[in-house]
Amino acid sequence: MGPGRLAGKRCLVTGGSRGLGLALCEAFARAGAKVAFTFSRNVEDANDARRRIEQAGSEPLVFQGSVADAAHVGRTVTALGEAWGGVDVLVNNAGPTQILPLALLDEADWDAVMNTNVKGAYLFSRAVLKSMIRARSGHILNVGSFASERVVEAPIHYAAAKSALRGMTEALAREVGRYDIKVNLIAPGLLDVGLARSLPRHRLDEYLTQCPMGRLGTVVEIADSVVFLVSDENSFMTGAKLVFDGGL
Repeated sequence: MGPGRLAGKRCLVTGGSRGLGLALCEAFARAGAKVAFTFSRNVEDANDARRRIEQAGSEPLVFQGSVADAAHVGRTVTALGEAWGGVDVLVNNAGPTQILPLALLDEADWDAVMNTNVKGAYLFSRAVLKSMIRARSGHILNVGSFASERVVEAPIHYAAAKSALRGMTEALAREVGRYDIKVNLIAPGLLDVGLARSLPRHRLDEYLTQCPMGRLGTVVEIADSVVFLVSDENSFMTGAKLVFDGGL
Protein backbone atom coordinates (compact mmCIF):
# COMPACT_ATOMS: atom_id res chain seq x y z
CA MET A 1 0.00 0.00 0.00
CA GLY A 2 1.75 3.10 -1.22
CA PRO A 3 1.56 6.49 0.49
CA GLY A 4 -0.69 8.93 -1.30
CA ARG A 5 -2.97 6.25 -2.74
CA LEU A 6 -5.95 8.11 -1.25
CA ALA A 7 -4.43 11.60 -1.39
CA GLY A 8 -7.16 14.19 -0.89
CA LYS A 9 -9.97 11.64 -0.60
CA ARG A 10 -12.63 12.46 1.99
CA CYS A 11 -13.39 9.27 3.93
CA LEU A 12 -16.08 8.58 6.49
CA VAL A 13 -16.04 5.39 8.57
CA THR A 14 -18.94 4.53 10.85
CA GLY A 15 -17.97 2.79 14.07
CA GLY A 16 -14.40 3.94 13.63
CA SER A 17 -13.24 4.19 17.23
CA ARG A 18 -11.98 0.60 17.61
CA GLY A 19 -11.42 -2.74 15.91
CA LEU A 20 -11.62 -2.94 12.15
CA GLY A 21 -13.11 0.55 11.91
CA LEU A 22 -10.09 2.10 13.61
CA ALA A 23 -7.70 0.05 11.46
CA LEU A 24 -9.47 1.38 8.36
CA CYS A 25 -9.20 4.97 9.59
CA GLU A 26 -5.47 4.55 10.25
CA ALA A 27 -4.87 2.93 6.85
CA PHE A 28 -6.78 5.70 5.08
CA ALA A 29 -4.77 8.34 6.95
CA ARG A 30 -1.49 6.68 6.01
CA ALA A 31 -2.65 6.67 2.38
CA GLY A 32 -3.18 10.44 2.45
CA ALA A 33 -6.93 10.71 3.02
CA LYS A 34 -8.96 13.10 5.12
CA VAL A 35 -10.65 10.94 7.75
CA ALA A 36 -13.84 11.23 9.76
CA PHE A 37 -15.44 8.61 11.96
CA THR A 38 -18.50 8.07 14.09
CA PHE A 39 -18.83 6.33 17.42
CA SER A 40 -21.76 5.65 19.71
CA ARG A 41 -20.79 5.60 23.39
CA ASN A 42 -17.18 5.14 24.51
CA VAL A 43 -15.54 8.57 24.58
CA GLU A 44 -12.25 7.15 25.85
CA ASP A 45 -12.00 4.84 22.84
CA ALA A 46 -12.84 7.73 20.54
CA ASN A 47 -10.14 9.95 22.02
CA ASP A 48 -7.58 7.16 21.69
CA ALA A 49 -8.67 6.62 18.08
CA ARG A 50 -8.29 10.32 17.37
CA ARG A 51 -4.70 10.24 18.63
CA ARG A 52 -3.82 7.16 16.60
CA ILE A 53 -5.29 8.60 13.40
CA GLU A 54 -3.39 11.84 13.95
CA GLN A 55 -0.19 9.81 14.31
CA ALA A 56 -1.05 8.10 11.02
CA GLY A 57 -1.22 11.46 9.28
CA SER A 58 -4.75 12.90 9.42
CA GLU A 59 -6.61 15.16 11.83
CA PRO A 60 -9.94 13.35 12.03
CA LEU A 61 -13.39 14.81 12.37
CA VAL A 62 -15.29 12.87 15.04
CA PHE A 63 -19.05 12.51 15.54
CA GLN A 64 -20.91 10.78 18.36
CA GLY A 65 -24.33 9.24 17.91
CA SER A 66 -26.28 6.23 16.72
CA VAL A 67 -26.03 5.36 13.04
CA ALA A 68 -29.71 4.43 13.20
CA ASP A 69 -30.66 7.98 14.23
CA ALA A 70 -31.55 9.94 11.10
CA ALA A 71 -30.94 13.27 12.86
CA HIS A 72 -27.39 12.24 13.82
CA VAL A 73 -26.72 11.04 10.28
CA GLY A 74 -28.00 14.30 8.84
CA ARG A 75 -25.90 16.42 11.19
CA THR A 76 -22.78 14.39 10.46
CA VAL A 77 -23.05 14.53 6.68
CA THR A 78 -24.03 18.22 6.74
CA ALA A 79 -20.97 19.01 8.87
CA LEU A 80 -18.73 17.12 6.47
CA GLY A 81 -20.25 18.98 3.56
CA GLU A 82 -19.46 22.28 5.27
CA ALA A 83 -15.92 21.19 6.20
CA TRP A 84 -14.95 19.22 3.11
CA GLY A 85 -17.56 19.88 0.45
CA GLY A 86 -18.68 16.26 0.40
CA VAL A 87 -17.64 12.66 0.96
CA ASP A 88 -15.74 10.48 -1.52
CA VAL A 89 -15.67 7.26 0.51
CA LEU A 90 -18.21 5.88 2.95
CA VAL A 91 -17.52 2.71 4.92
CA ASN A 92 -20.58 1.31 6.68
CA ASN A 93 -18.70 -0.53 9.39
CA ALA A 94 -20.74 0.04 12.57
CA GLY A 95 -22.30 -3.16 13.83
CA PRO A 96 -22.61 -4.75 17.27
CA THR A 97 -21.73 -8.36 17.92
CA GLN A 98 -23.88 -10.33 20.32
CA ILE A 99 -23.87 -14.09 20.85
CA LEU A 100 -27.31 -15.33 21.85
CA PRO A 101 -29.41 -18.34 20.78
CA LEU A 102 -32.78 -17.52 19.25
CA ALA A 103 -34.64 -18.77 22.33
CA LEU A 104 -32.93 -16.10 24.45
CA LEU A 105 -33.07 -13.34 21.84
CA ASP A 106 -35.26 -10.44 22.94
CA GLU A 107 -36.99 -8.25 20.40
CA ALA A 108 -34.83 -5.35 21.55
CA ASP A 109 -31.68 -7.36 20.78
CA TRP A 110 -32.97 -8.11 17.28
CA ASP A 111 -33.83 -4.47 16.66
CA ALA A 112 -30.48 -3.19 17.90
CA VAL A 113 -28.46 -5.43 15.58
CA MET A 114 -30.70 -4.88 12.56
CA ASN A 115 -30.91 -1.12 13.12
CA THR A 116 -27.17 -0.63 13.43
CA ASN A 117 -26.09 -2.94 10.63
CA VAL A 118 -28.88 -2.35 8.11
CA LYS A 119 -30.75 0.85 8.88
CA GLY A 120 -27.50 2.66 9.64
CA ALA A 121 -26.03 1.64 6.28
CA TYR A 122 -29.22 2.78 4.52
CA LEU A 123 -29.28 6.16 6.27
CA PHE A 124 -25.62 7.00 5.72
CA SER A 125 -25.61 5.77 2.12
CA ARG A 126 -28.65 7.87 1.32
CA ALA A 127 -27.10 10.92 2.99
CA VAL A 128 -23.76 10.85 1.12
CA LEU A 129 -25.16 9.97 -2.30
CA LYS A 130 -26.18 13.54 -3.17
CA SER A 131 -22.58 14.78 -3.18
CA MET A 132 -21.33 11.60 -4.87
CA ILE A 133 -23.92 11.90 -7.65
CA ARG A 134 -22.98 15.54 -8.20
CA ALA A 135 -19.33 14.53 -8.43
CA ARG A 136 -20.20 11.46 -10.54
CA SER A 137 -17.74 9.53 -8.40
CA GLY A 138 -17.55 7.74 -5.08
CA HIS A 139 -17.14 4.50 -3.15
CA ILE A 140 -19.51 2.94 -0.64
CA LEU A 141 -18.14 -0.09 1.16
CA ASN A 142 -20.32 -2.24 3.41
CA VAL A 143 -18.73 -4.47 6.03
CA GLY A 144 -20.47 -7.83 5.97
CA SER A 145 -19.39 -11.16 7.38
CA PHE A 146 -18.62 -14.74 6.44
CA ALA A 147 -21.42 -15.63 8.87
CA SER A 148 -24.11 -14.68 6.36
CA GLU A 149 -23.24 -17.45 3.90
CA ARG A 150 -20.88 -19.94 5.47
CA VAL A 151 -22.01 -23.11 7.21
CA VAL A 152 -20.93 -22.05 10.67
CA GLU A 153 -22.88 -21.43 13.83
CA ALA A 154 -23.62 -17.73 14.05
CA PRO A 155 -26.17 -15.62 15.95
CA ILE A 156 -29.41 -15.48 13.97
CA HIS A 157 -29.86 -11.71 14.10
CA TYR A 158 -26.22 -11.09 13.18
CA ALA A 159 -26.36 -13.47 10.19
CA ALA A 160 -29.66 -11.95 9.04
CA ALA A 161 -28.32 -8.41 9.22
CA LYS A 162 -25.15 -9.24 7.30
CA SER A 163 -27.19 -11.08 4.65
CA ALA A 164 -29.34 -7.98 4.24
CA LEU A 165 -26.23 -5.89 3.68
CA ARG A 166 -25.24 -8.19 0.83
CA GLY A 167 -28.58 -7.64 -0.87
CA MET A 168 -28.36 -3.90 -0.28
CA THR A 169 -24.90 -3.82 -1.83
CA GLU A 170 -26.00 -5.52 -5.04
CA ALA A 171 -29.15 -3.42 -5.42
CA LEU A 172 -27.45 -0.08 -4.72
CA ALA A 173 -24.55 -0.89 -7.05
CA ARG A 174 -27.03 -1.33 -9.89
CA GLU A 175 -28.89 1.85 -8.98
CA VAL A 176 -25.90 4.21 -8.84
CA GLY A 177 -23.45 2.63 -11.26
CA ARG A 178 -24.50 5.11 -13.95
CA TYR A 179 -22.91 7.84 -11.81
CA ASP A 180 -19.60 5.95 -11.56
CA ILE A 181 -20.24 5.22 -7.88
CA LYS A 182 -18.89 1.86 -6.78
CA VAL A 183 -20.67 -0.11 -4.05
CA ASN A 184 -18.97 -3.23 -2.70
CA LEU A 185 -18.97 -5.45 0.36
CA ILE A 186 -16.20 -7.16 2.28
CA ALA A 187 -16.92 -10.36 4.21
CA PRO A 188 -14.17 -10.94 6.78
CA GLY A 189 -13.84 -14.20 8.64
CA LEU A 190 -13.00 -14.13 12.32
CA LEU A 191 -10.47 -11.40 13.04
CA ASP A 192 -8.17 -10.66 15.94
CA VAL A 193 -10.79 -8.26 17.36
CA GLY A 194 -14.52 -8.26 18.00
CA LEU A 195 -16.53 -11.46 17.76
CA ALA A 196 -13.55 -13.77 18.16
CA ARG A 197 -12.91 -12.39 21.64
CA SER A 198 -16.45 -13.24 22.73
CA LEU A 199 -16.58 -16.81 21.48
CA PRO A 200 -16.17 -19.74 23.87
CA ARG A 201 -12.77 -21.37 23.45
CA HIS A 202 -14.19 -24.56 21.94
CA ARG A 203 -16.04 -22.58 19.27
CA LEU A 204 -12.90 -20.67 18.37
CA ASP A 205 -10.87 -23.88 18.17
CA GLU A 206 -13.52 -25.39 15.90
CA TYR A 207 -13.29 -22.40 13.58
CA LEU A 208 -9.49 -22.56 13.44
CA THR A 209 -9.65 -26.27 12.66
CA GLN A 210 -11.98 -25.63 9.71
CA CYS A 211 -9.97 -22.68 8.39
CA PRO A 212 -7.32 -23.91 5.90
CA MET A 213 -4.89 -21.18 6.96
CA GLY A 214 -5.44 -22.12 10.61
CA ARG A 215 -5.45 -18.63 12.05
CA LEU A 216 -7.50 -15.51 12.62
CA GLY A 217 -7.30 -12.64 10.20
CA THR A 218 -5.82 -9.34 11.28
CA VAL A 219 -7.49 -5.97 10.96
CA VAL A 220 -4.31 -4.58 9.39
CA GLU A 221 -4.32 -6.99 6.45
CA ILE A 222 -8.02 -6.31 5.84
CA ALA A 223 -7.53 -2.55 6.05
CA ASP A 224 -4.60 -2.56 3.64
CA SER A 225 -6.73 -4.40 1.07
CA VAL A 226 -9.62 -1.99 1.56
CA VAL A 227 -7.40 0.96 0.65
CA PHE A 228 -7.28 -0.41 -2.89
CA LEU A 229 -11.03 -1.08 -2.93
CA VAL A 230 -11.90 2.56 -2.23
CA SER A 231 -9.14 4.10 -4.35
CA ASP A 232 -9.27 5.35 -7.93
CA GLU A 233 -7.38 2.20 -8.93
CA ASN A 234 -10.59 0.27 -8.33
CA SER A 235 -12.39 1.73 -11.32
CA PHE A 236 -14.63 -1.14 -12.49
CA MET A 237 -15.52 -3.39 -9.56
CA THR A 238 -18.96 -2.83 -8.12
CA GLY A 239 -21.68 -4.97 -6.57
CA ALA A 240 -18.99 -7.42 -5.50
CA LYS A 241 -18.46 -9.39 -2.32
CA LEU A 242 -14.83 -9.89 -1.35
CA VAL A 243 -14.22 -12.65 1.19
CA PHE A 244 -11.29 -12.55 3.61
CA ASP A 245 -11.58 -15.76 5.63
CA GLY A 246 -8.41 -17.79 5.11
CA GLY A 247 -10.17 -20.19 2.75
CA LEU A 248 -12.97 -21.35 5.04
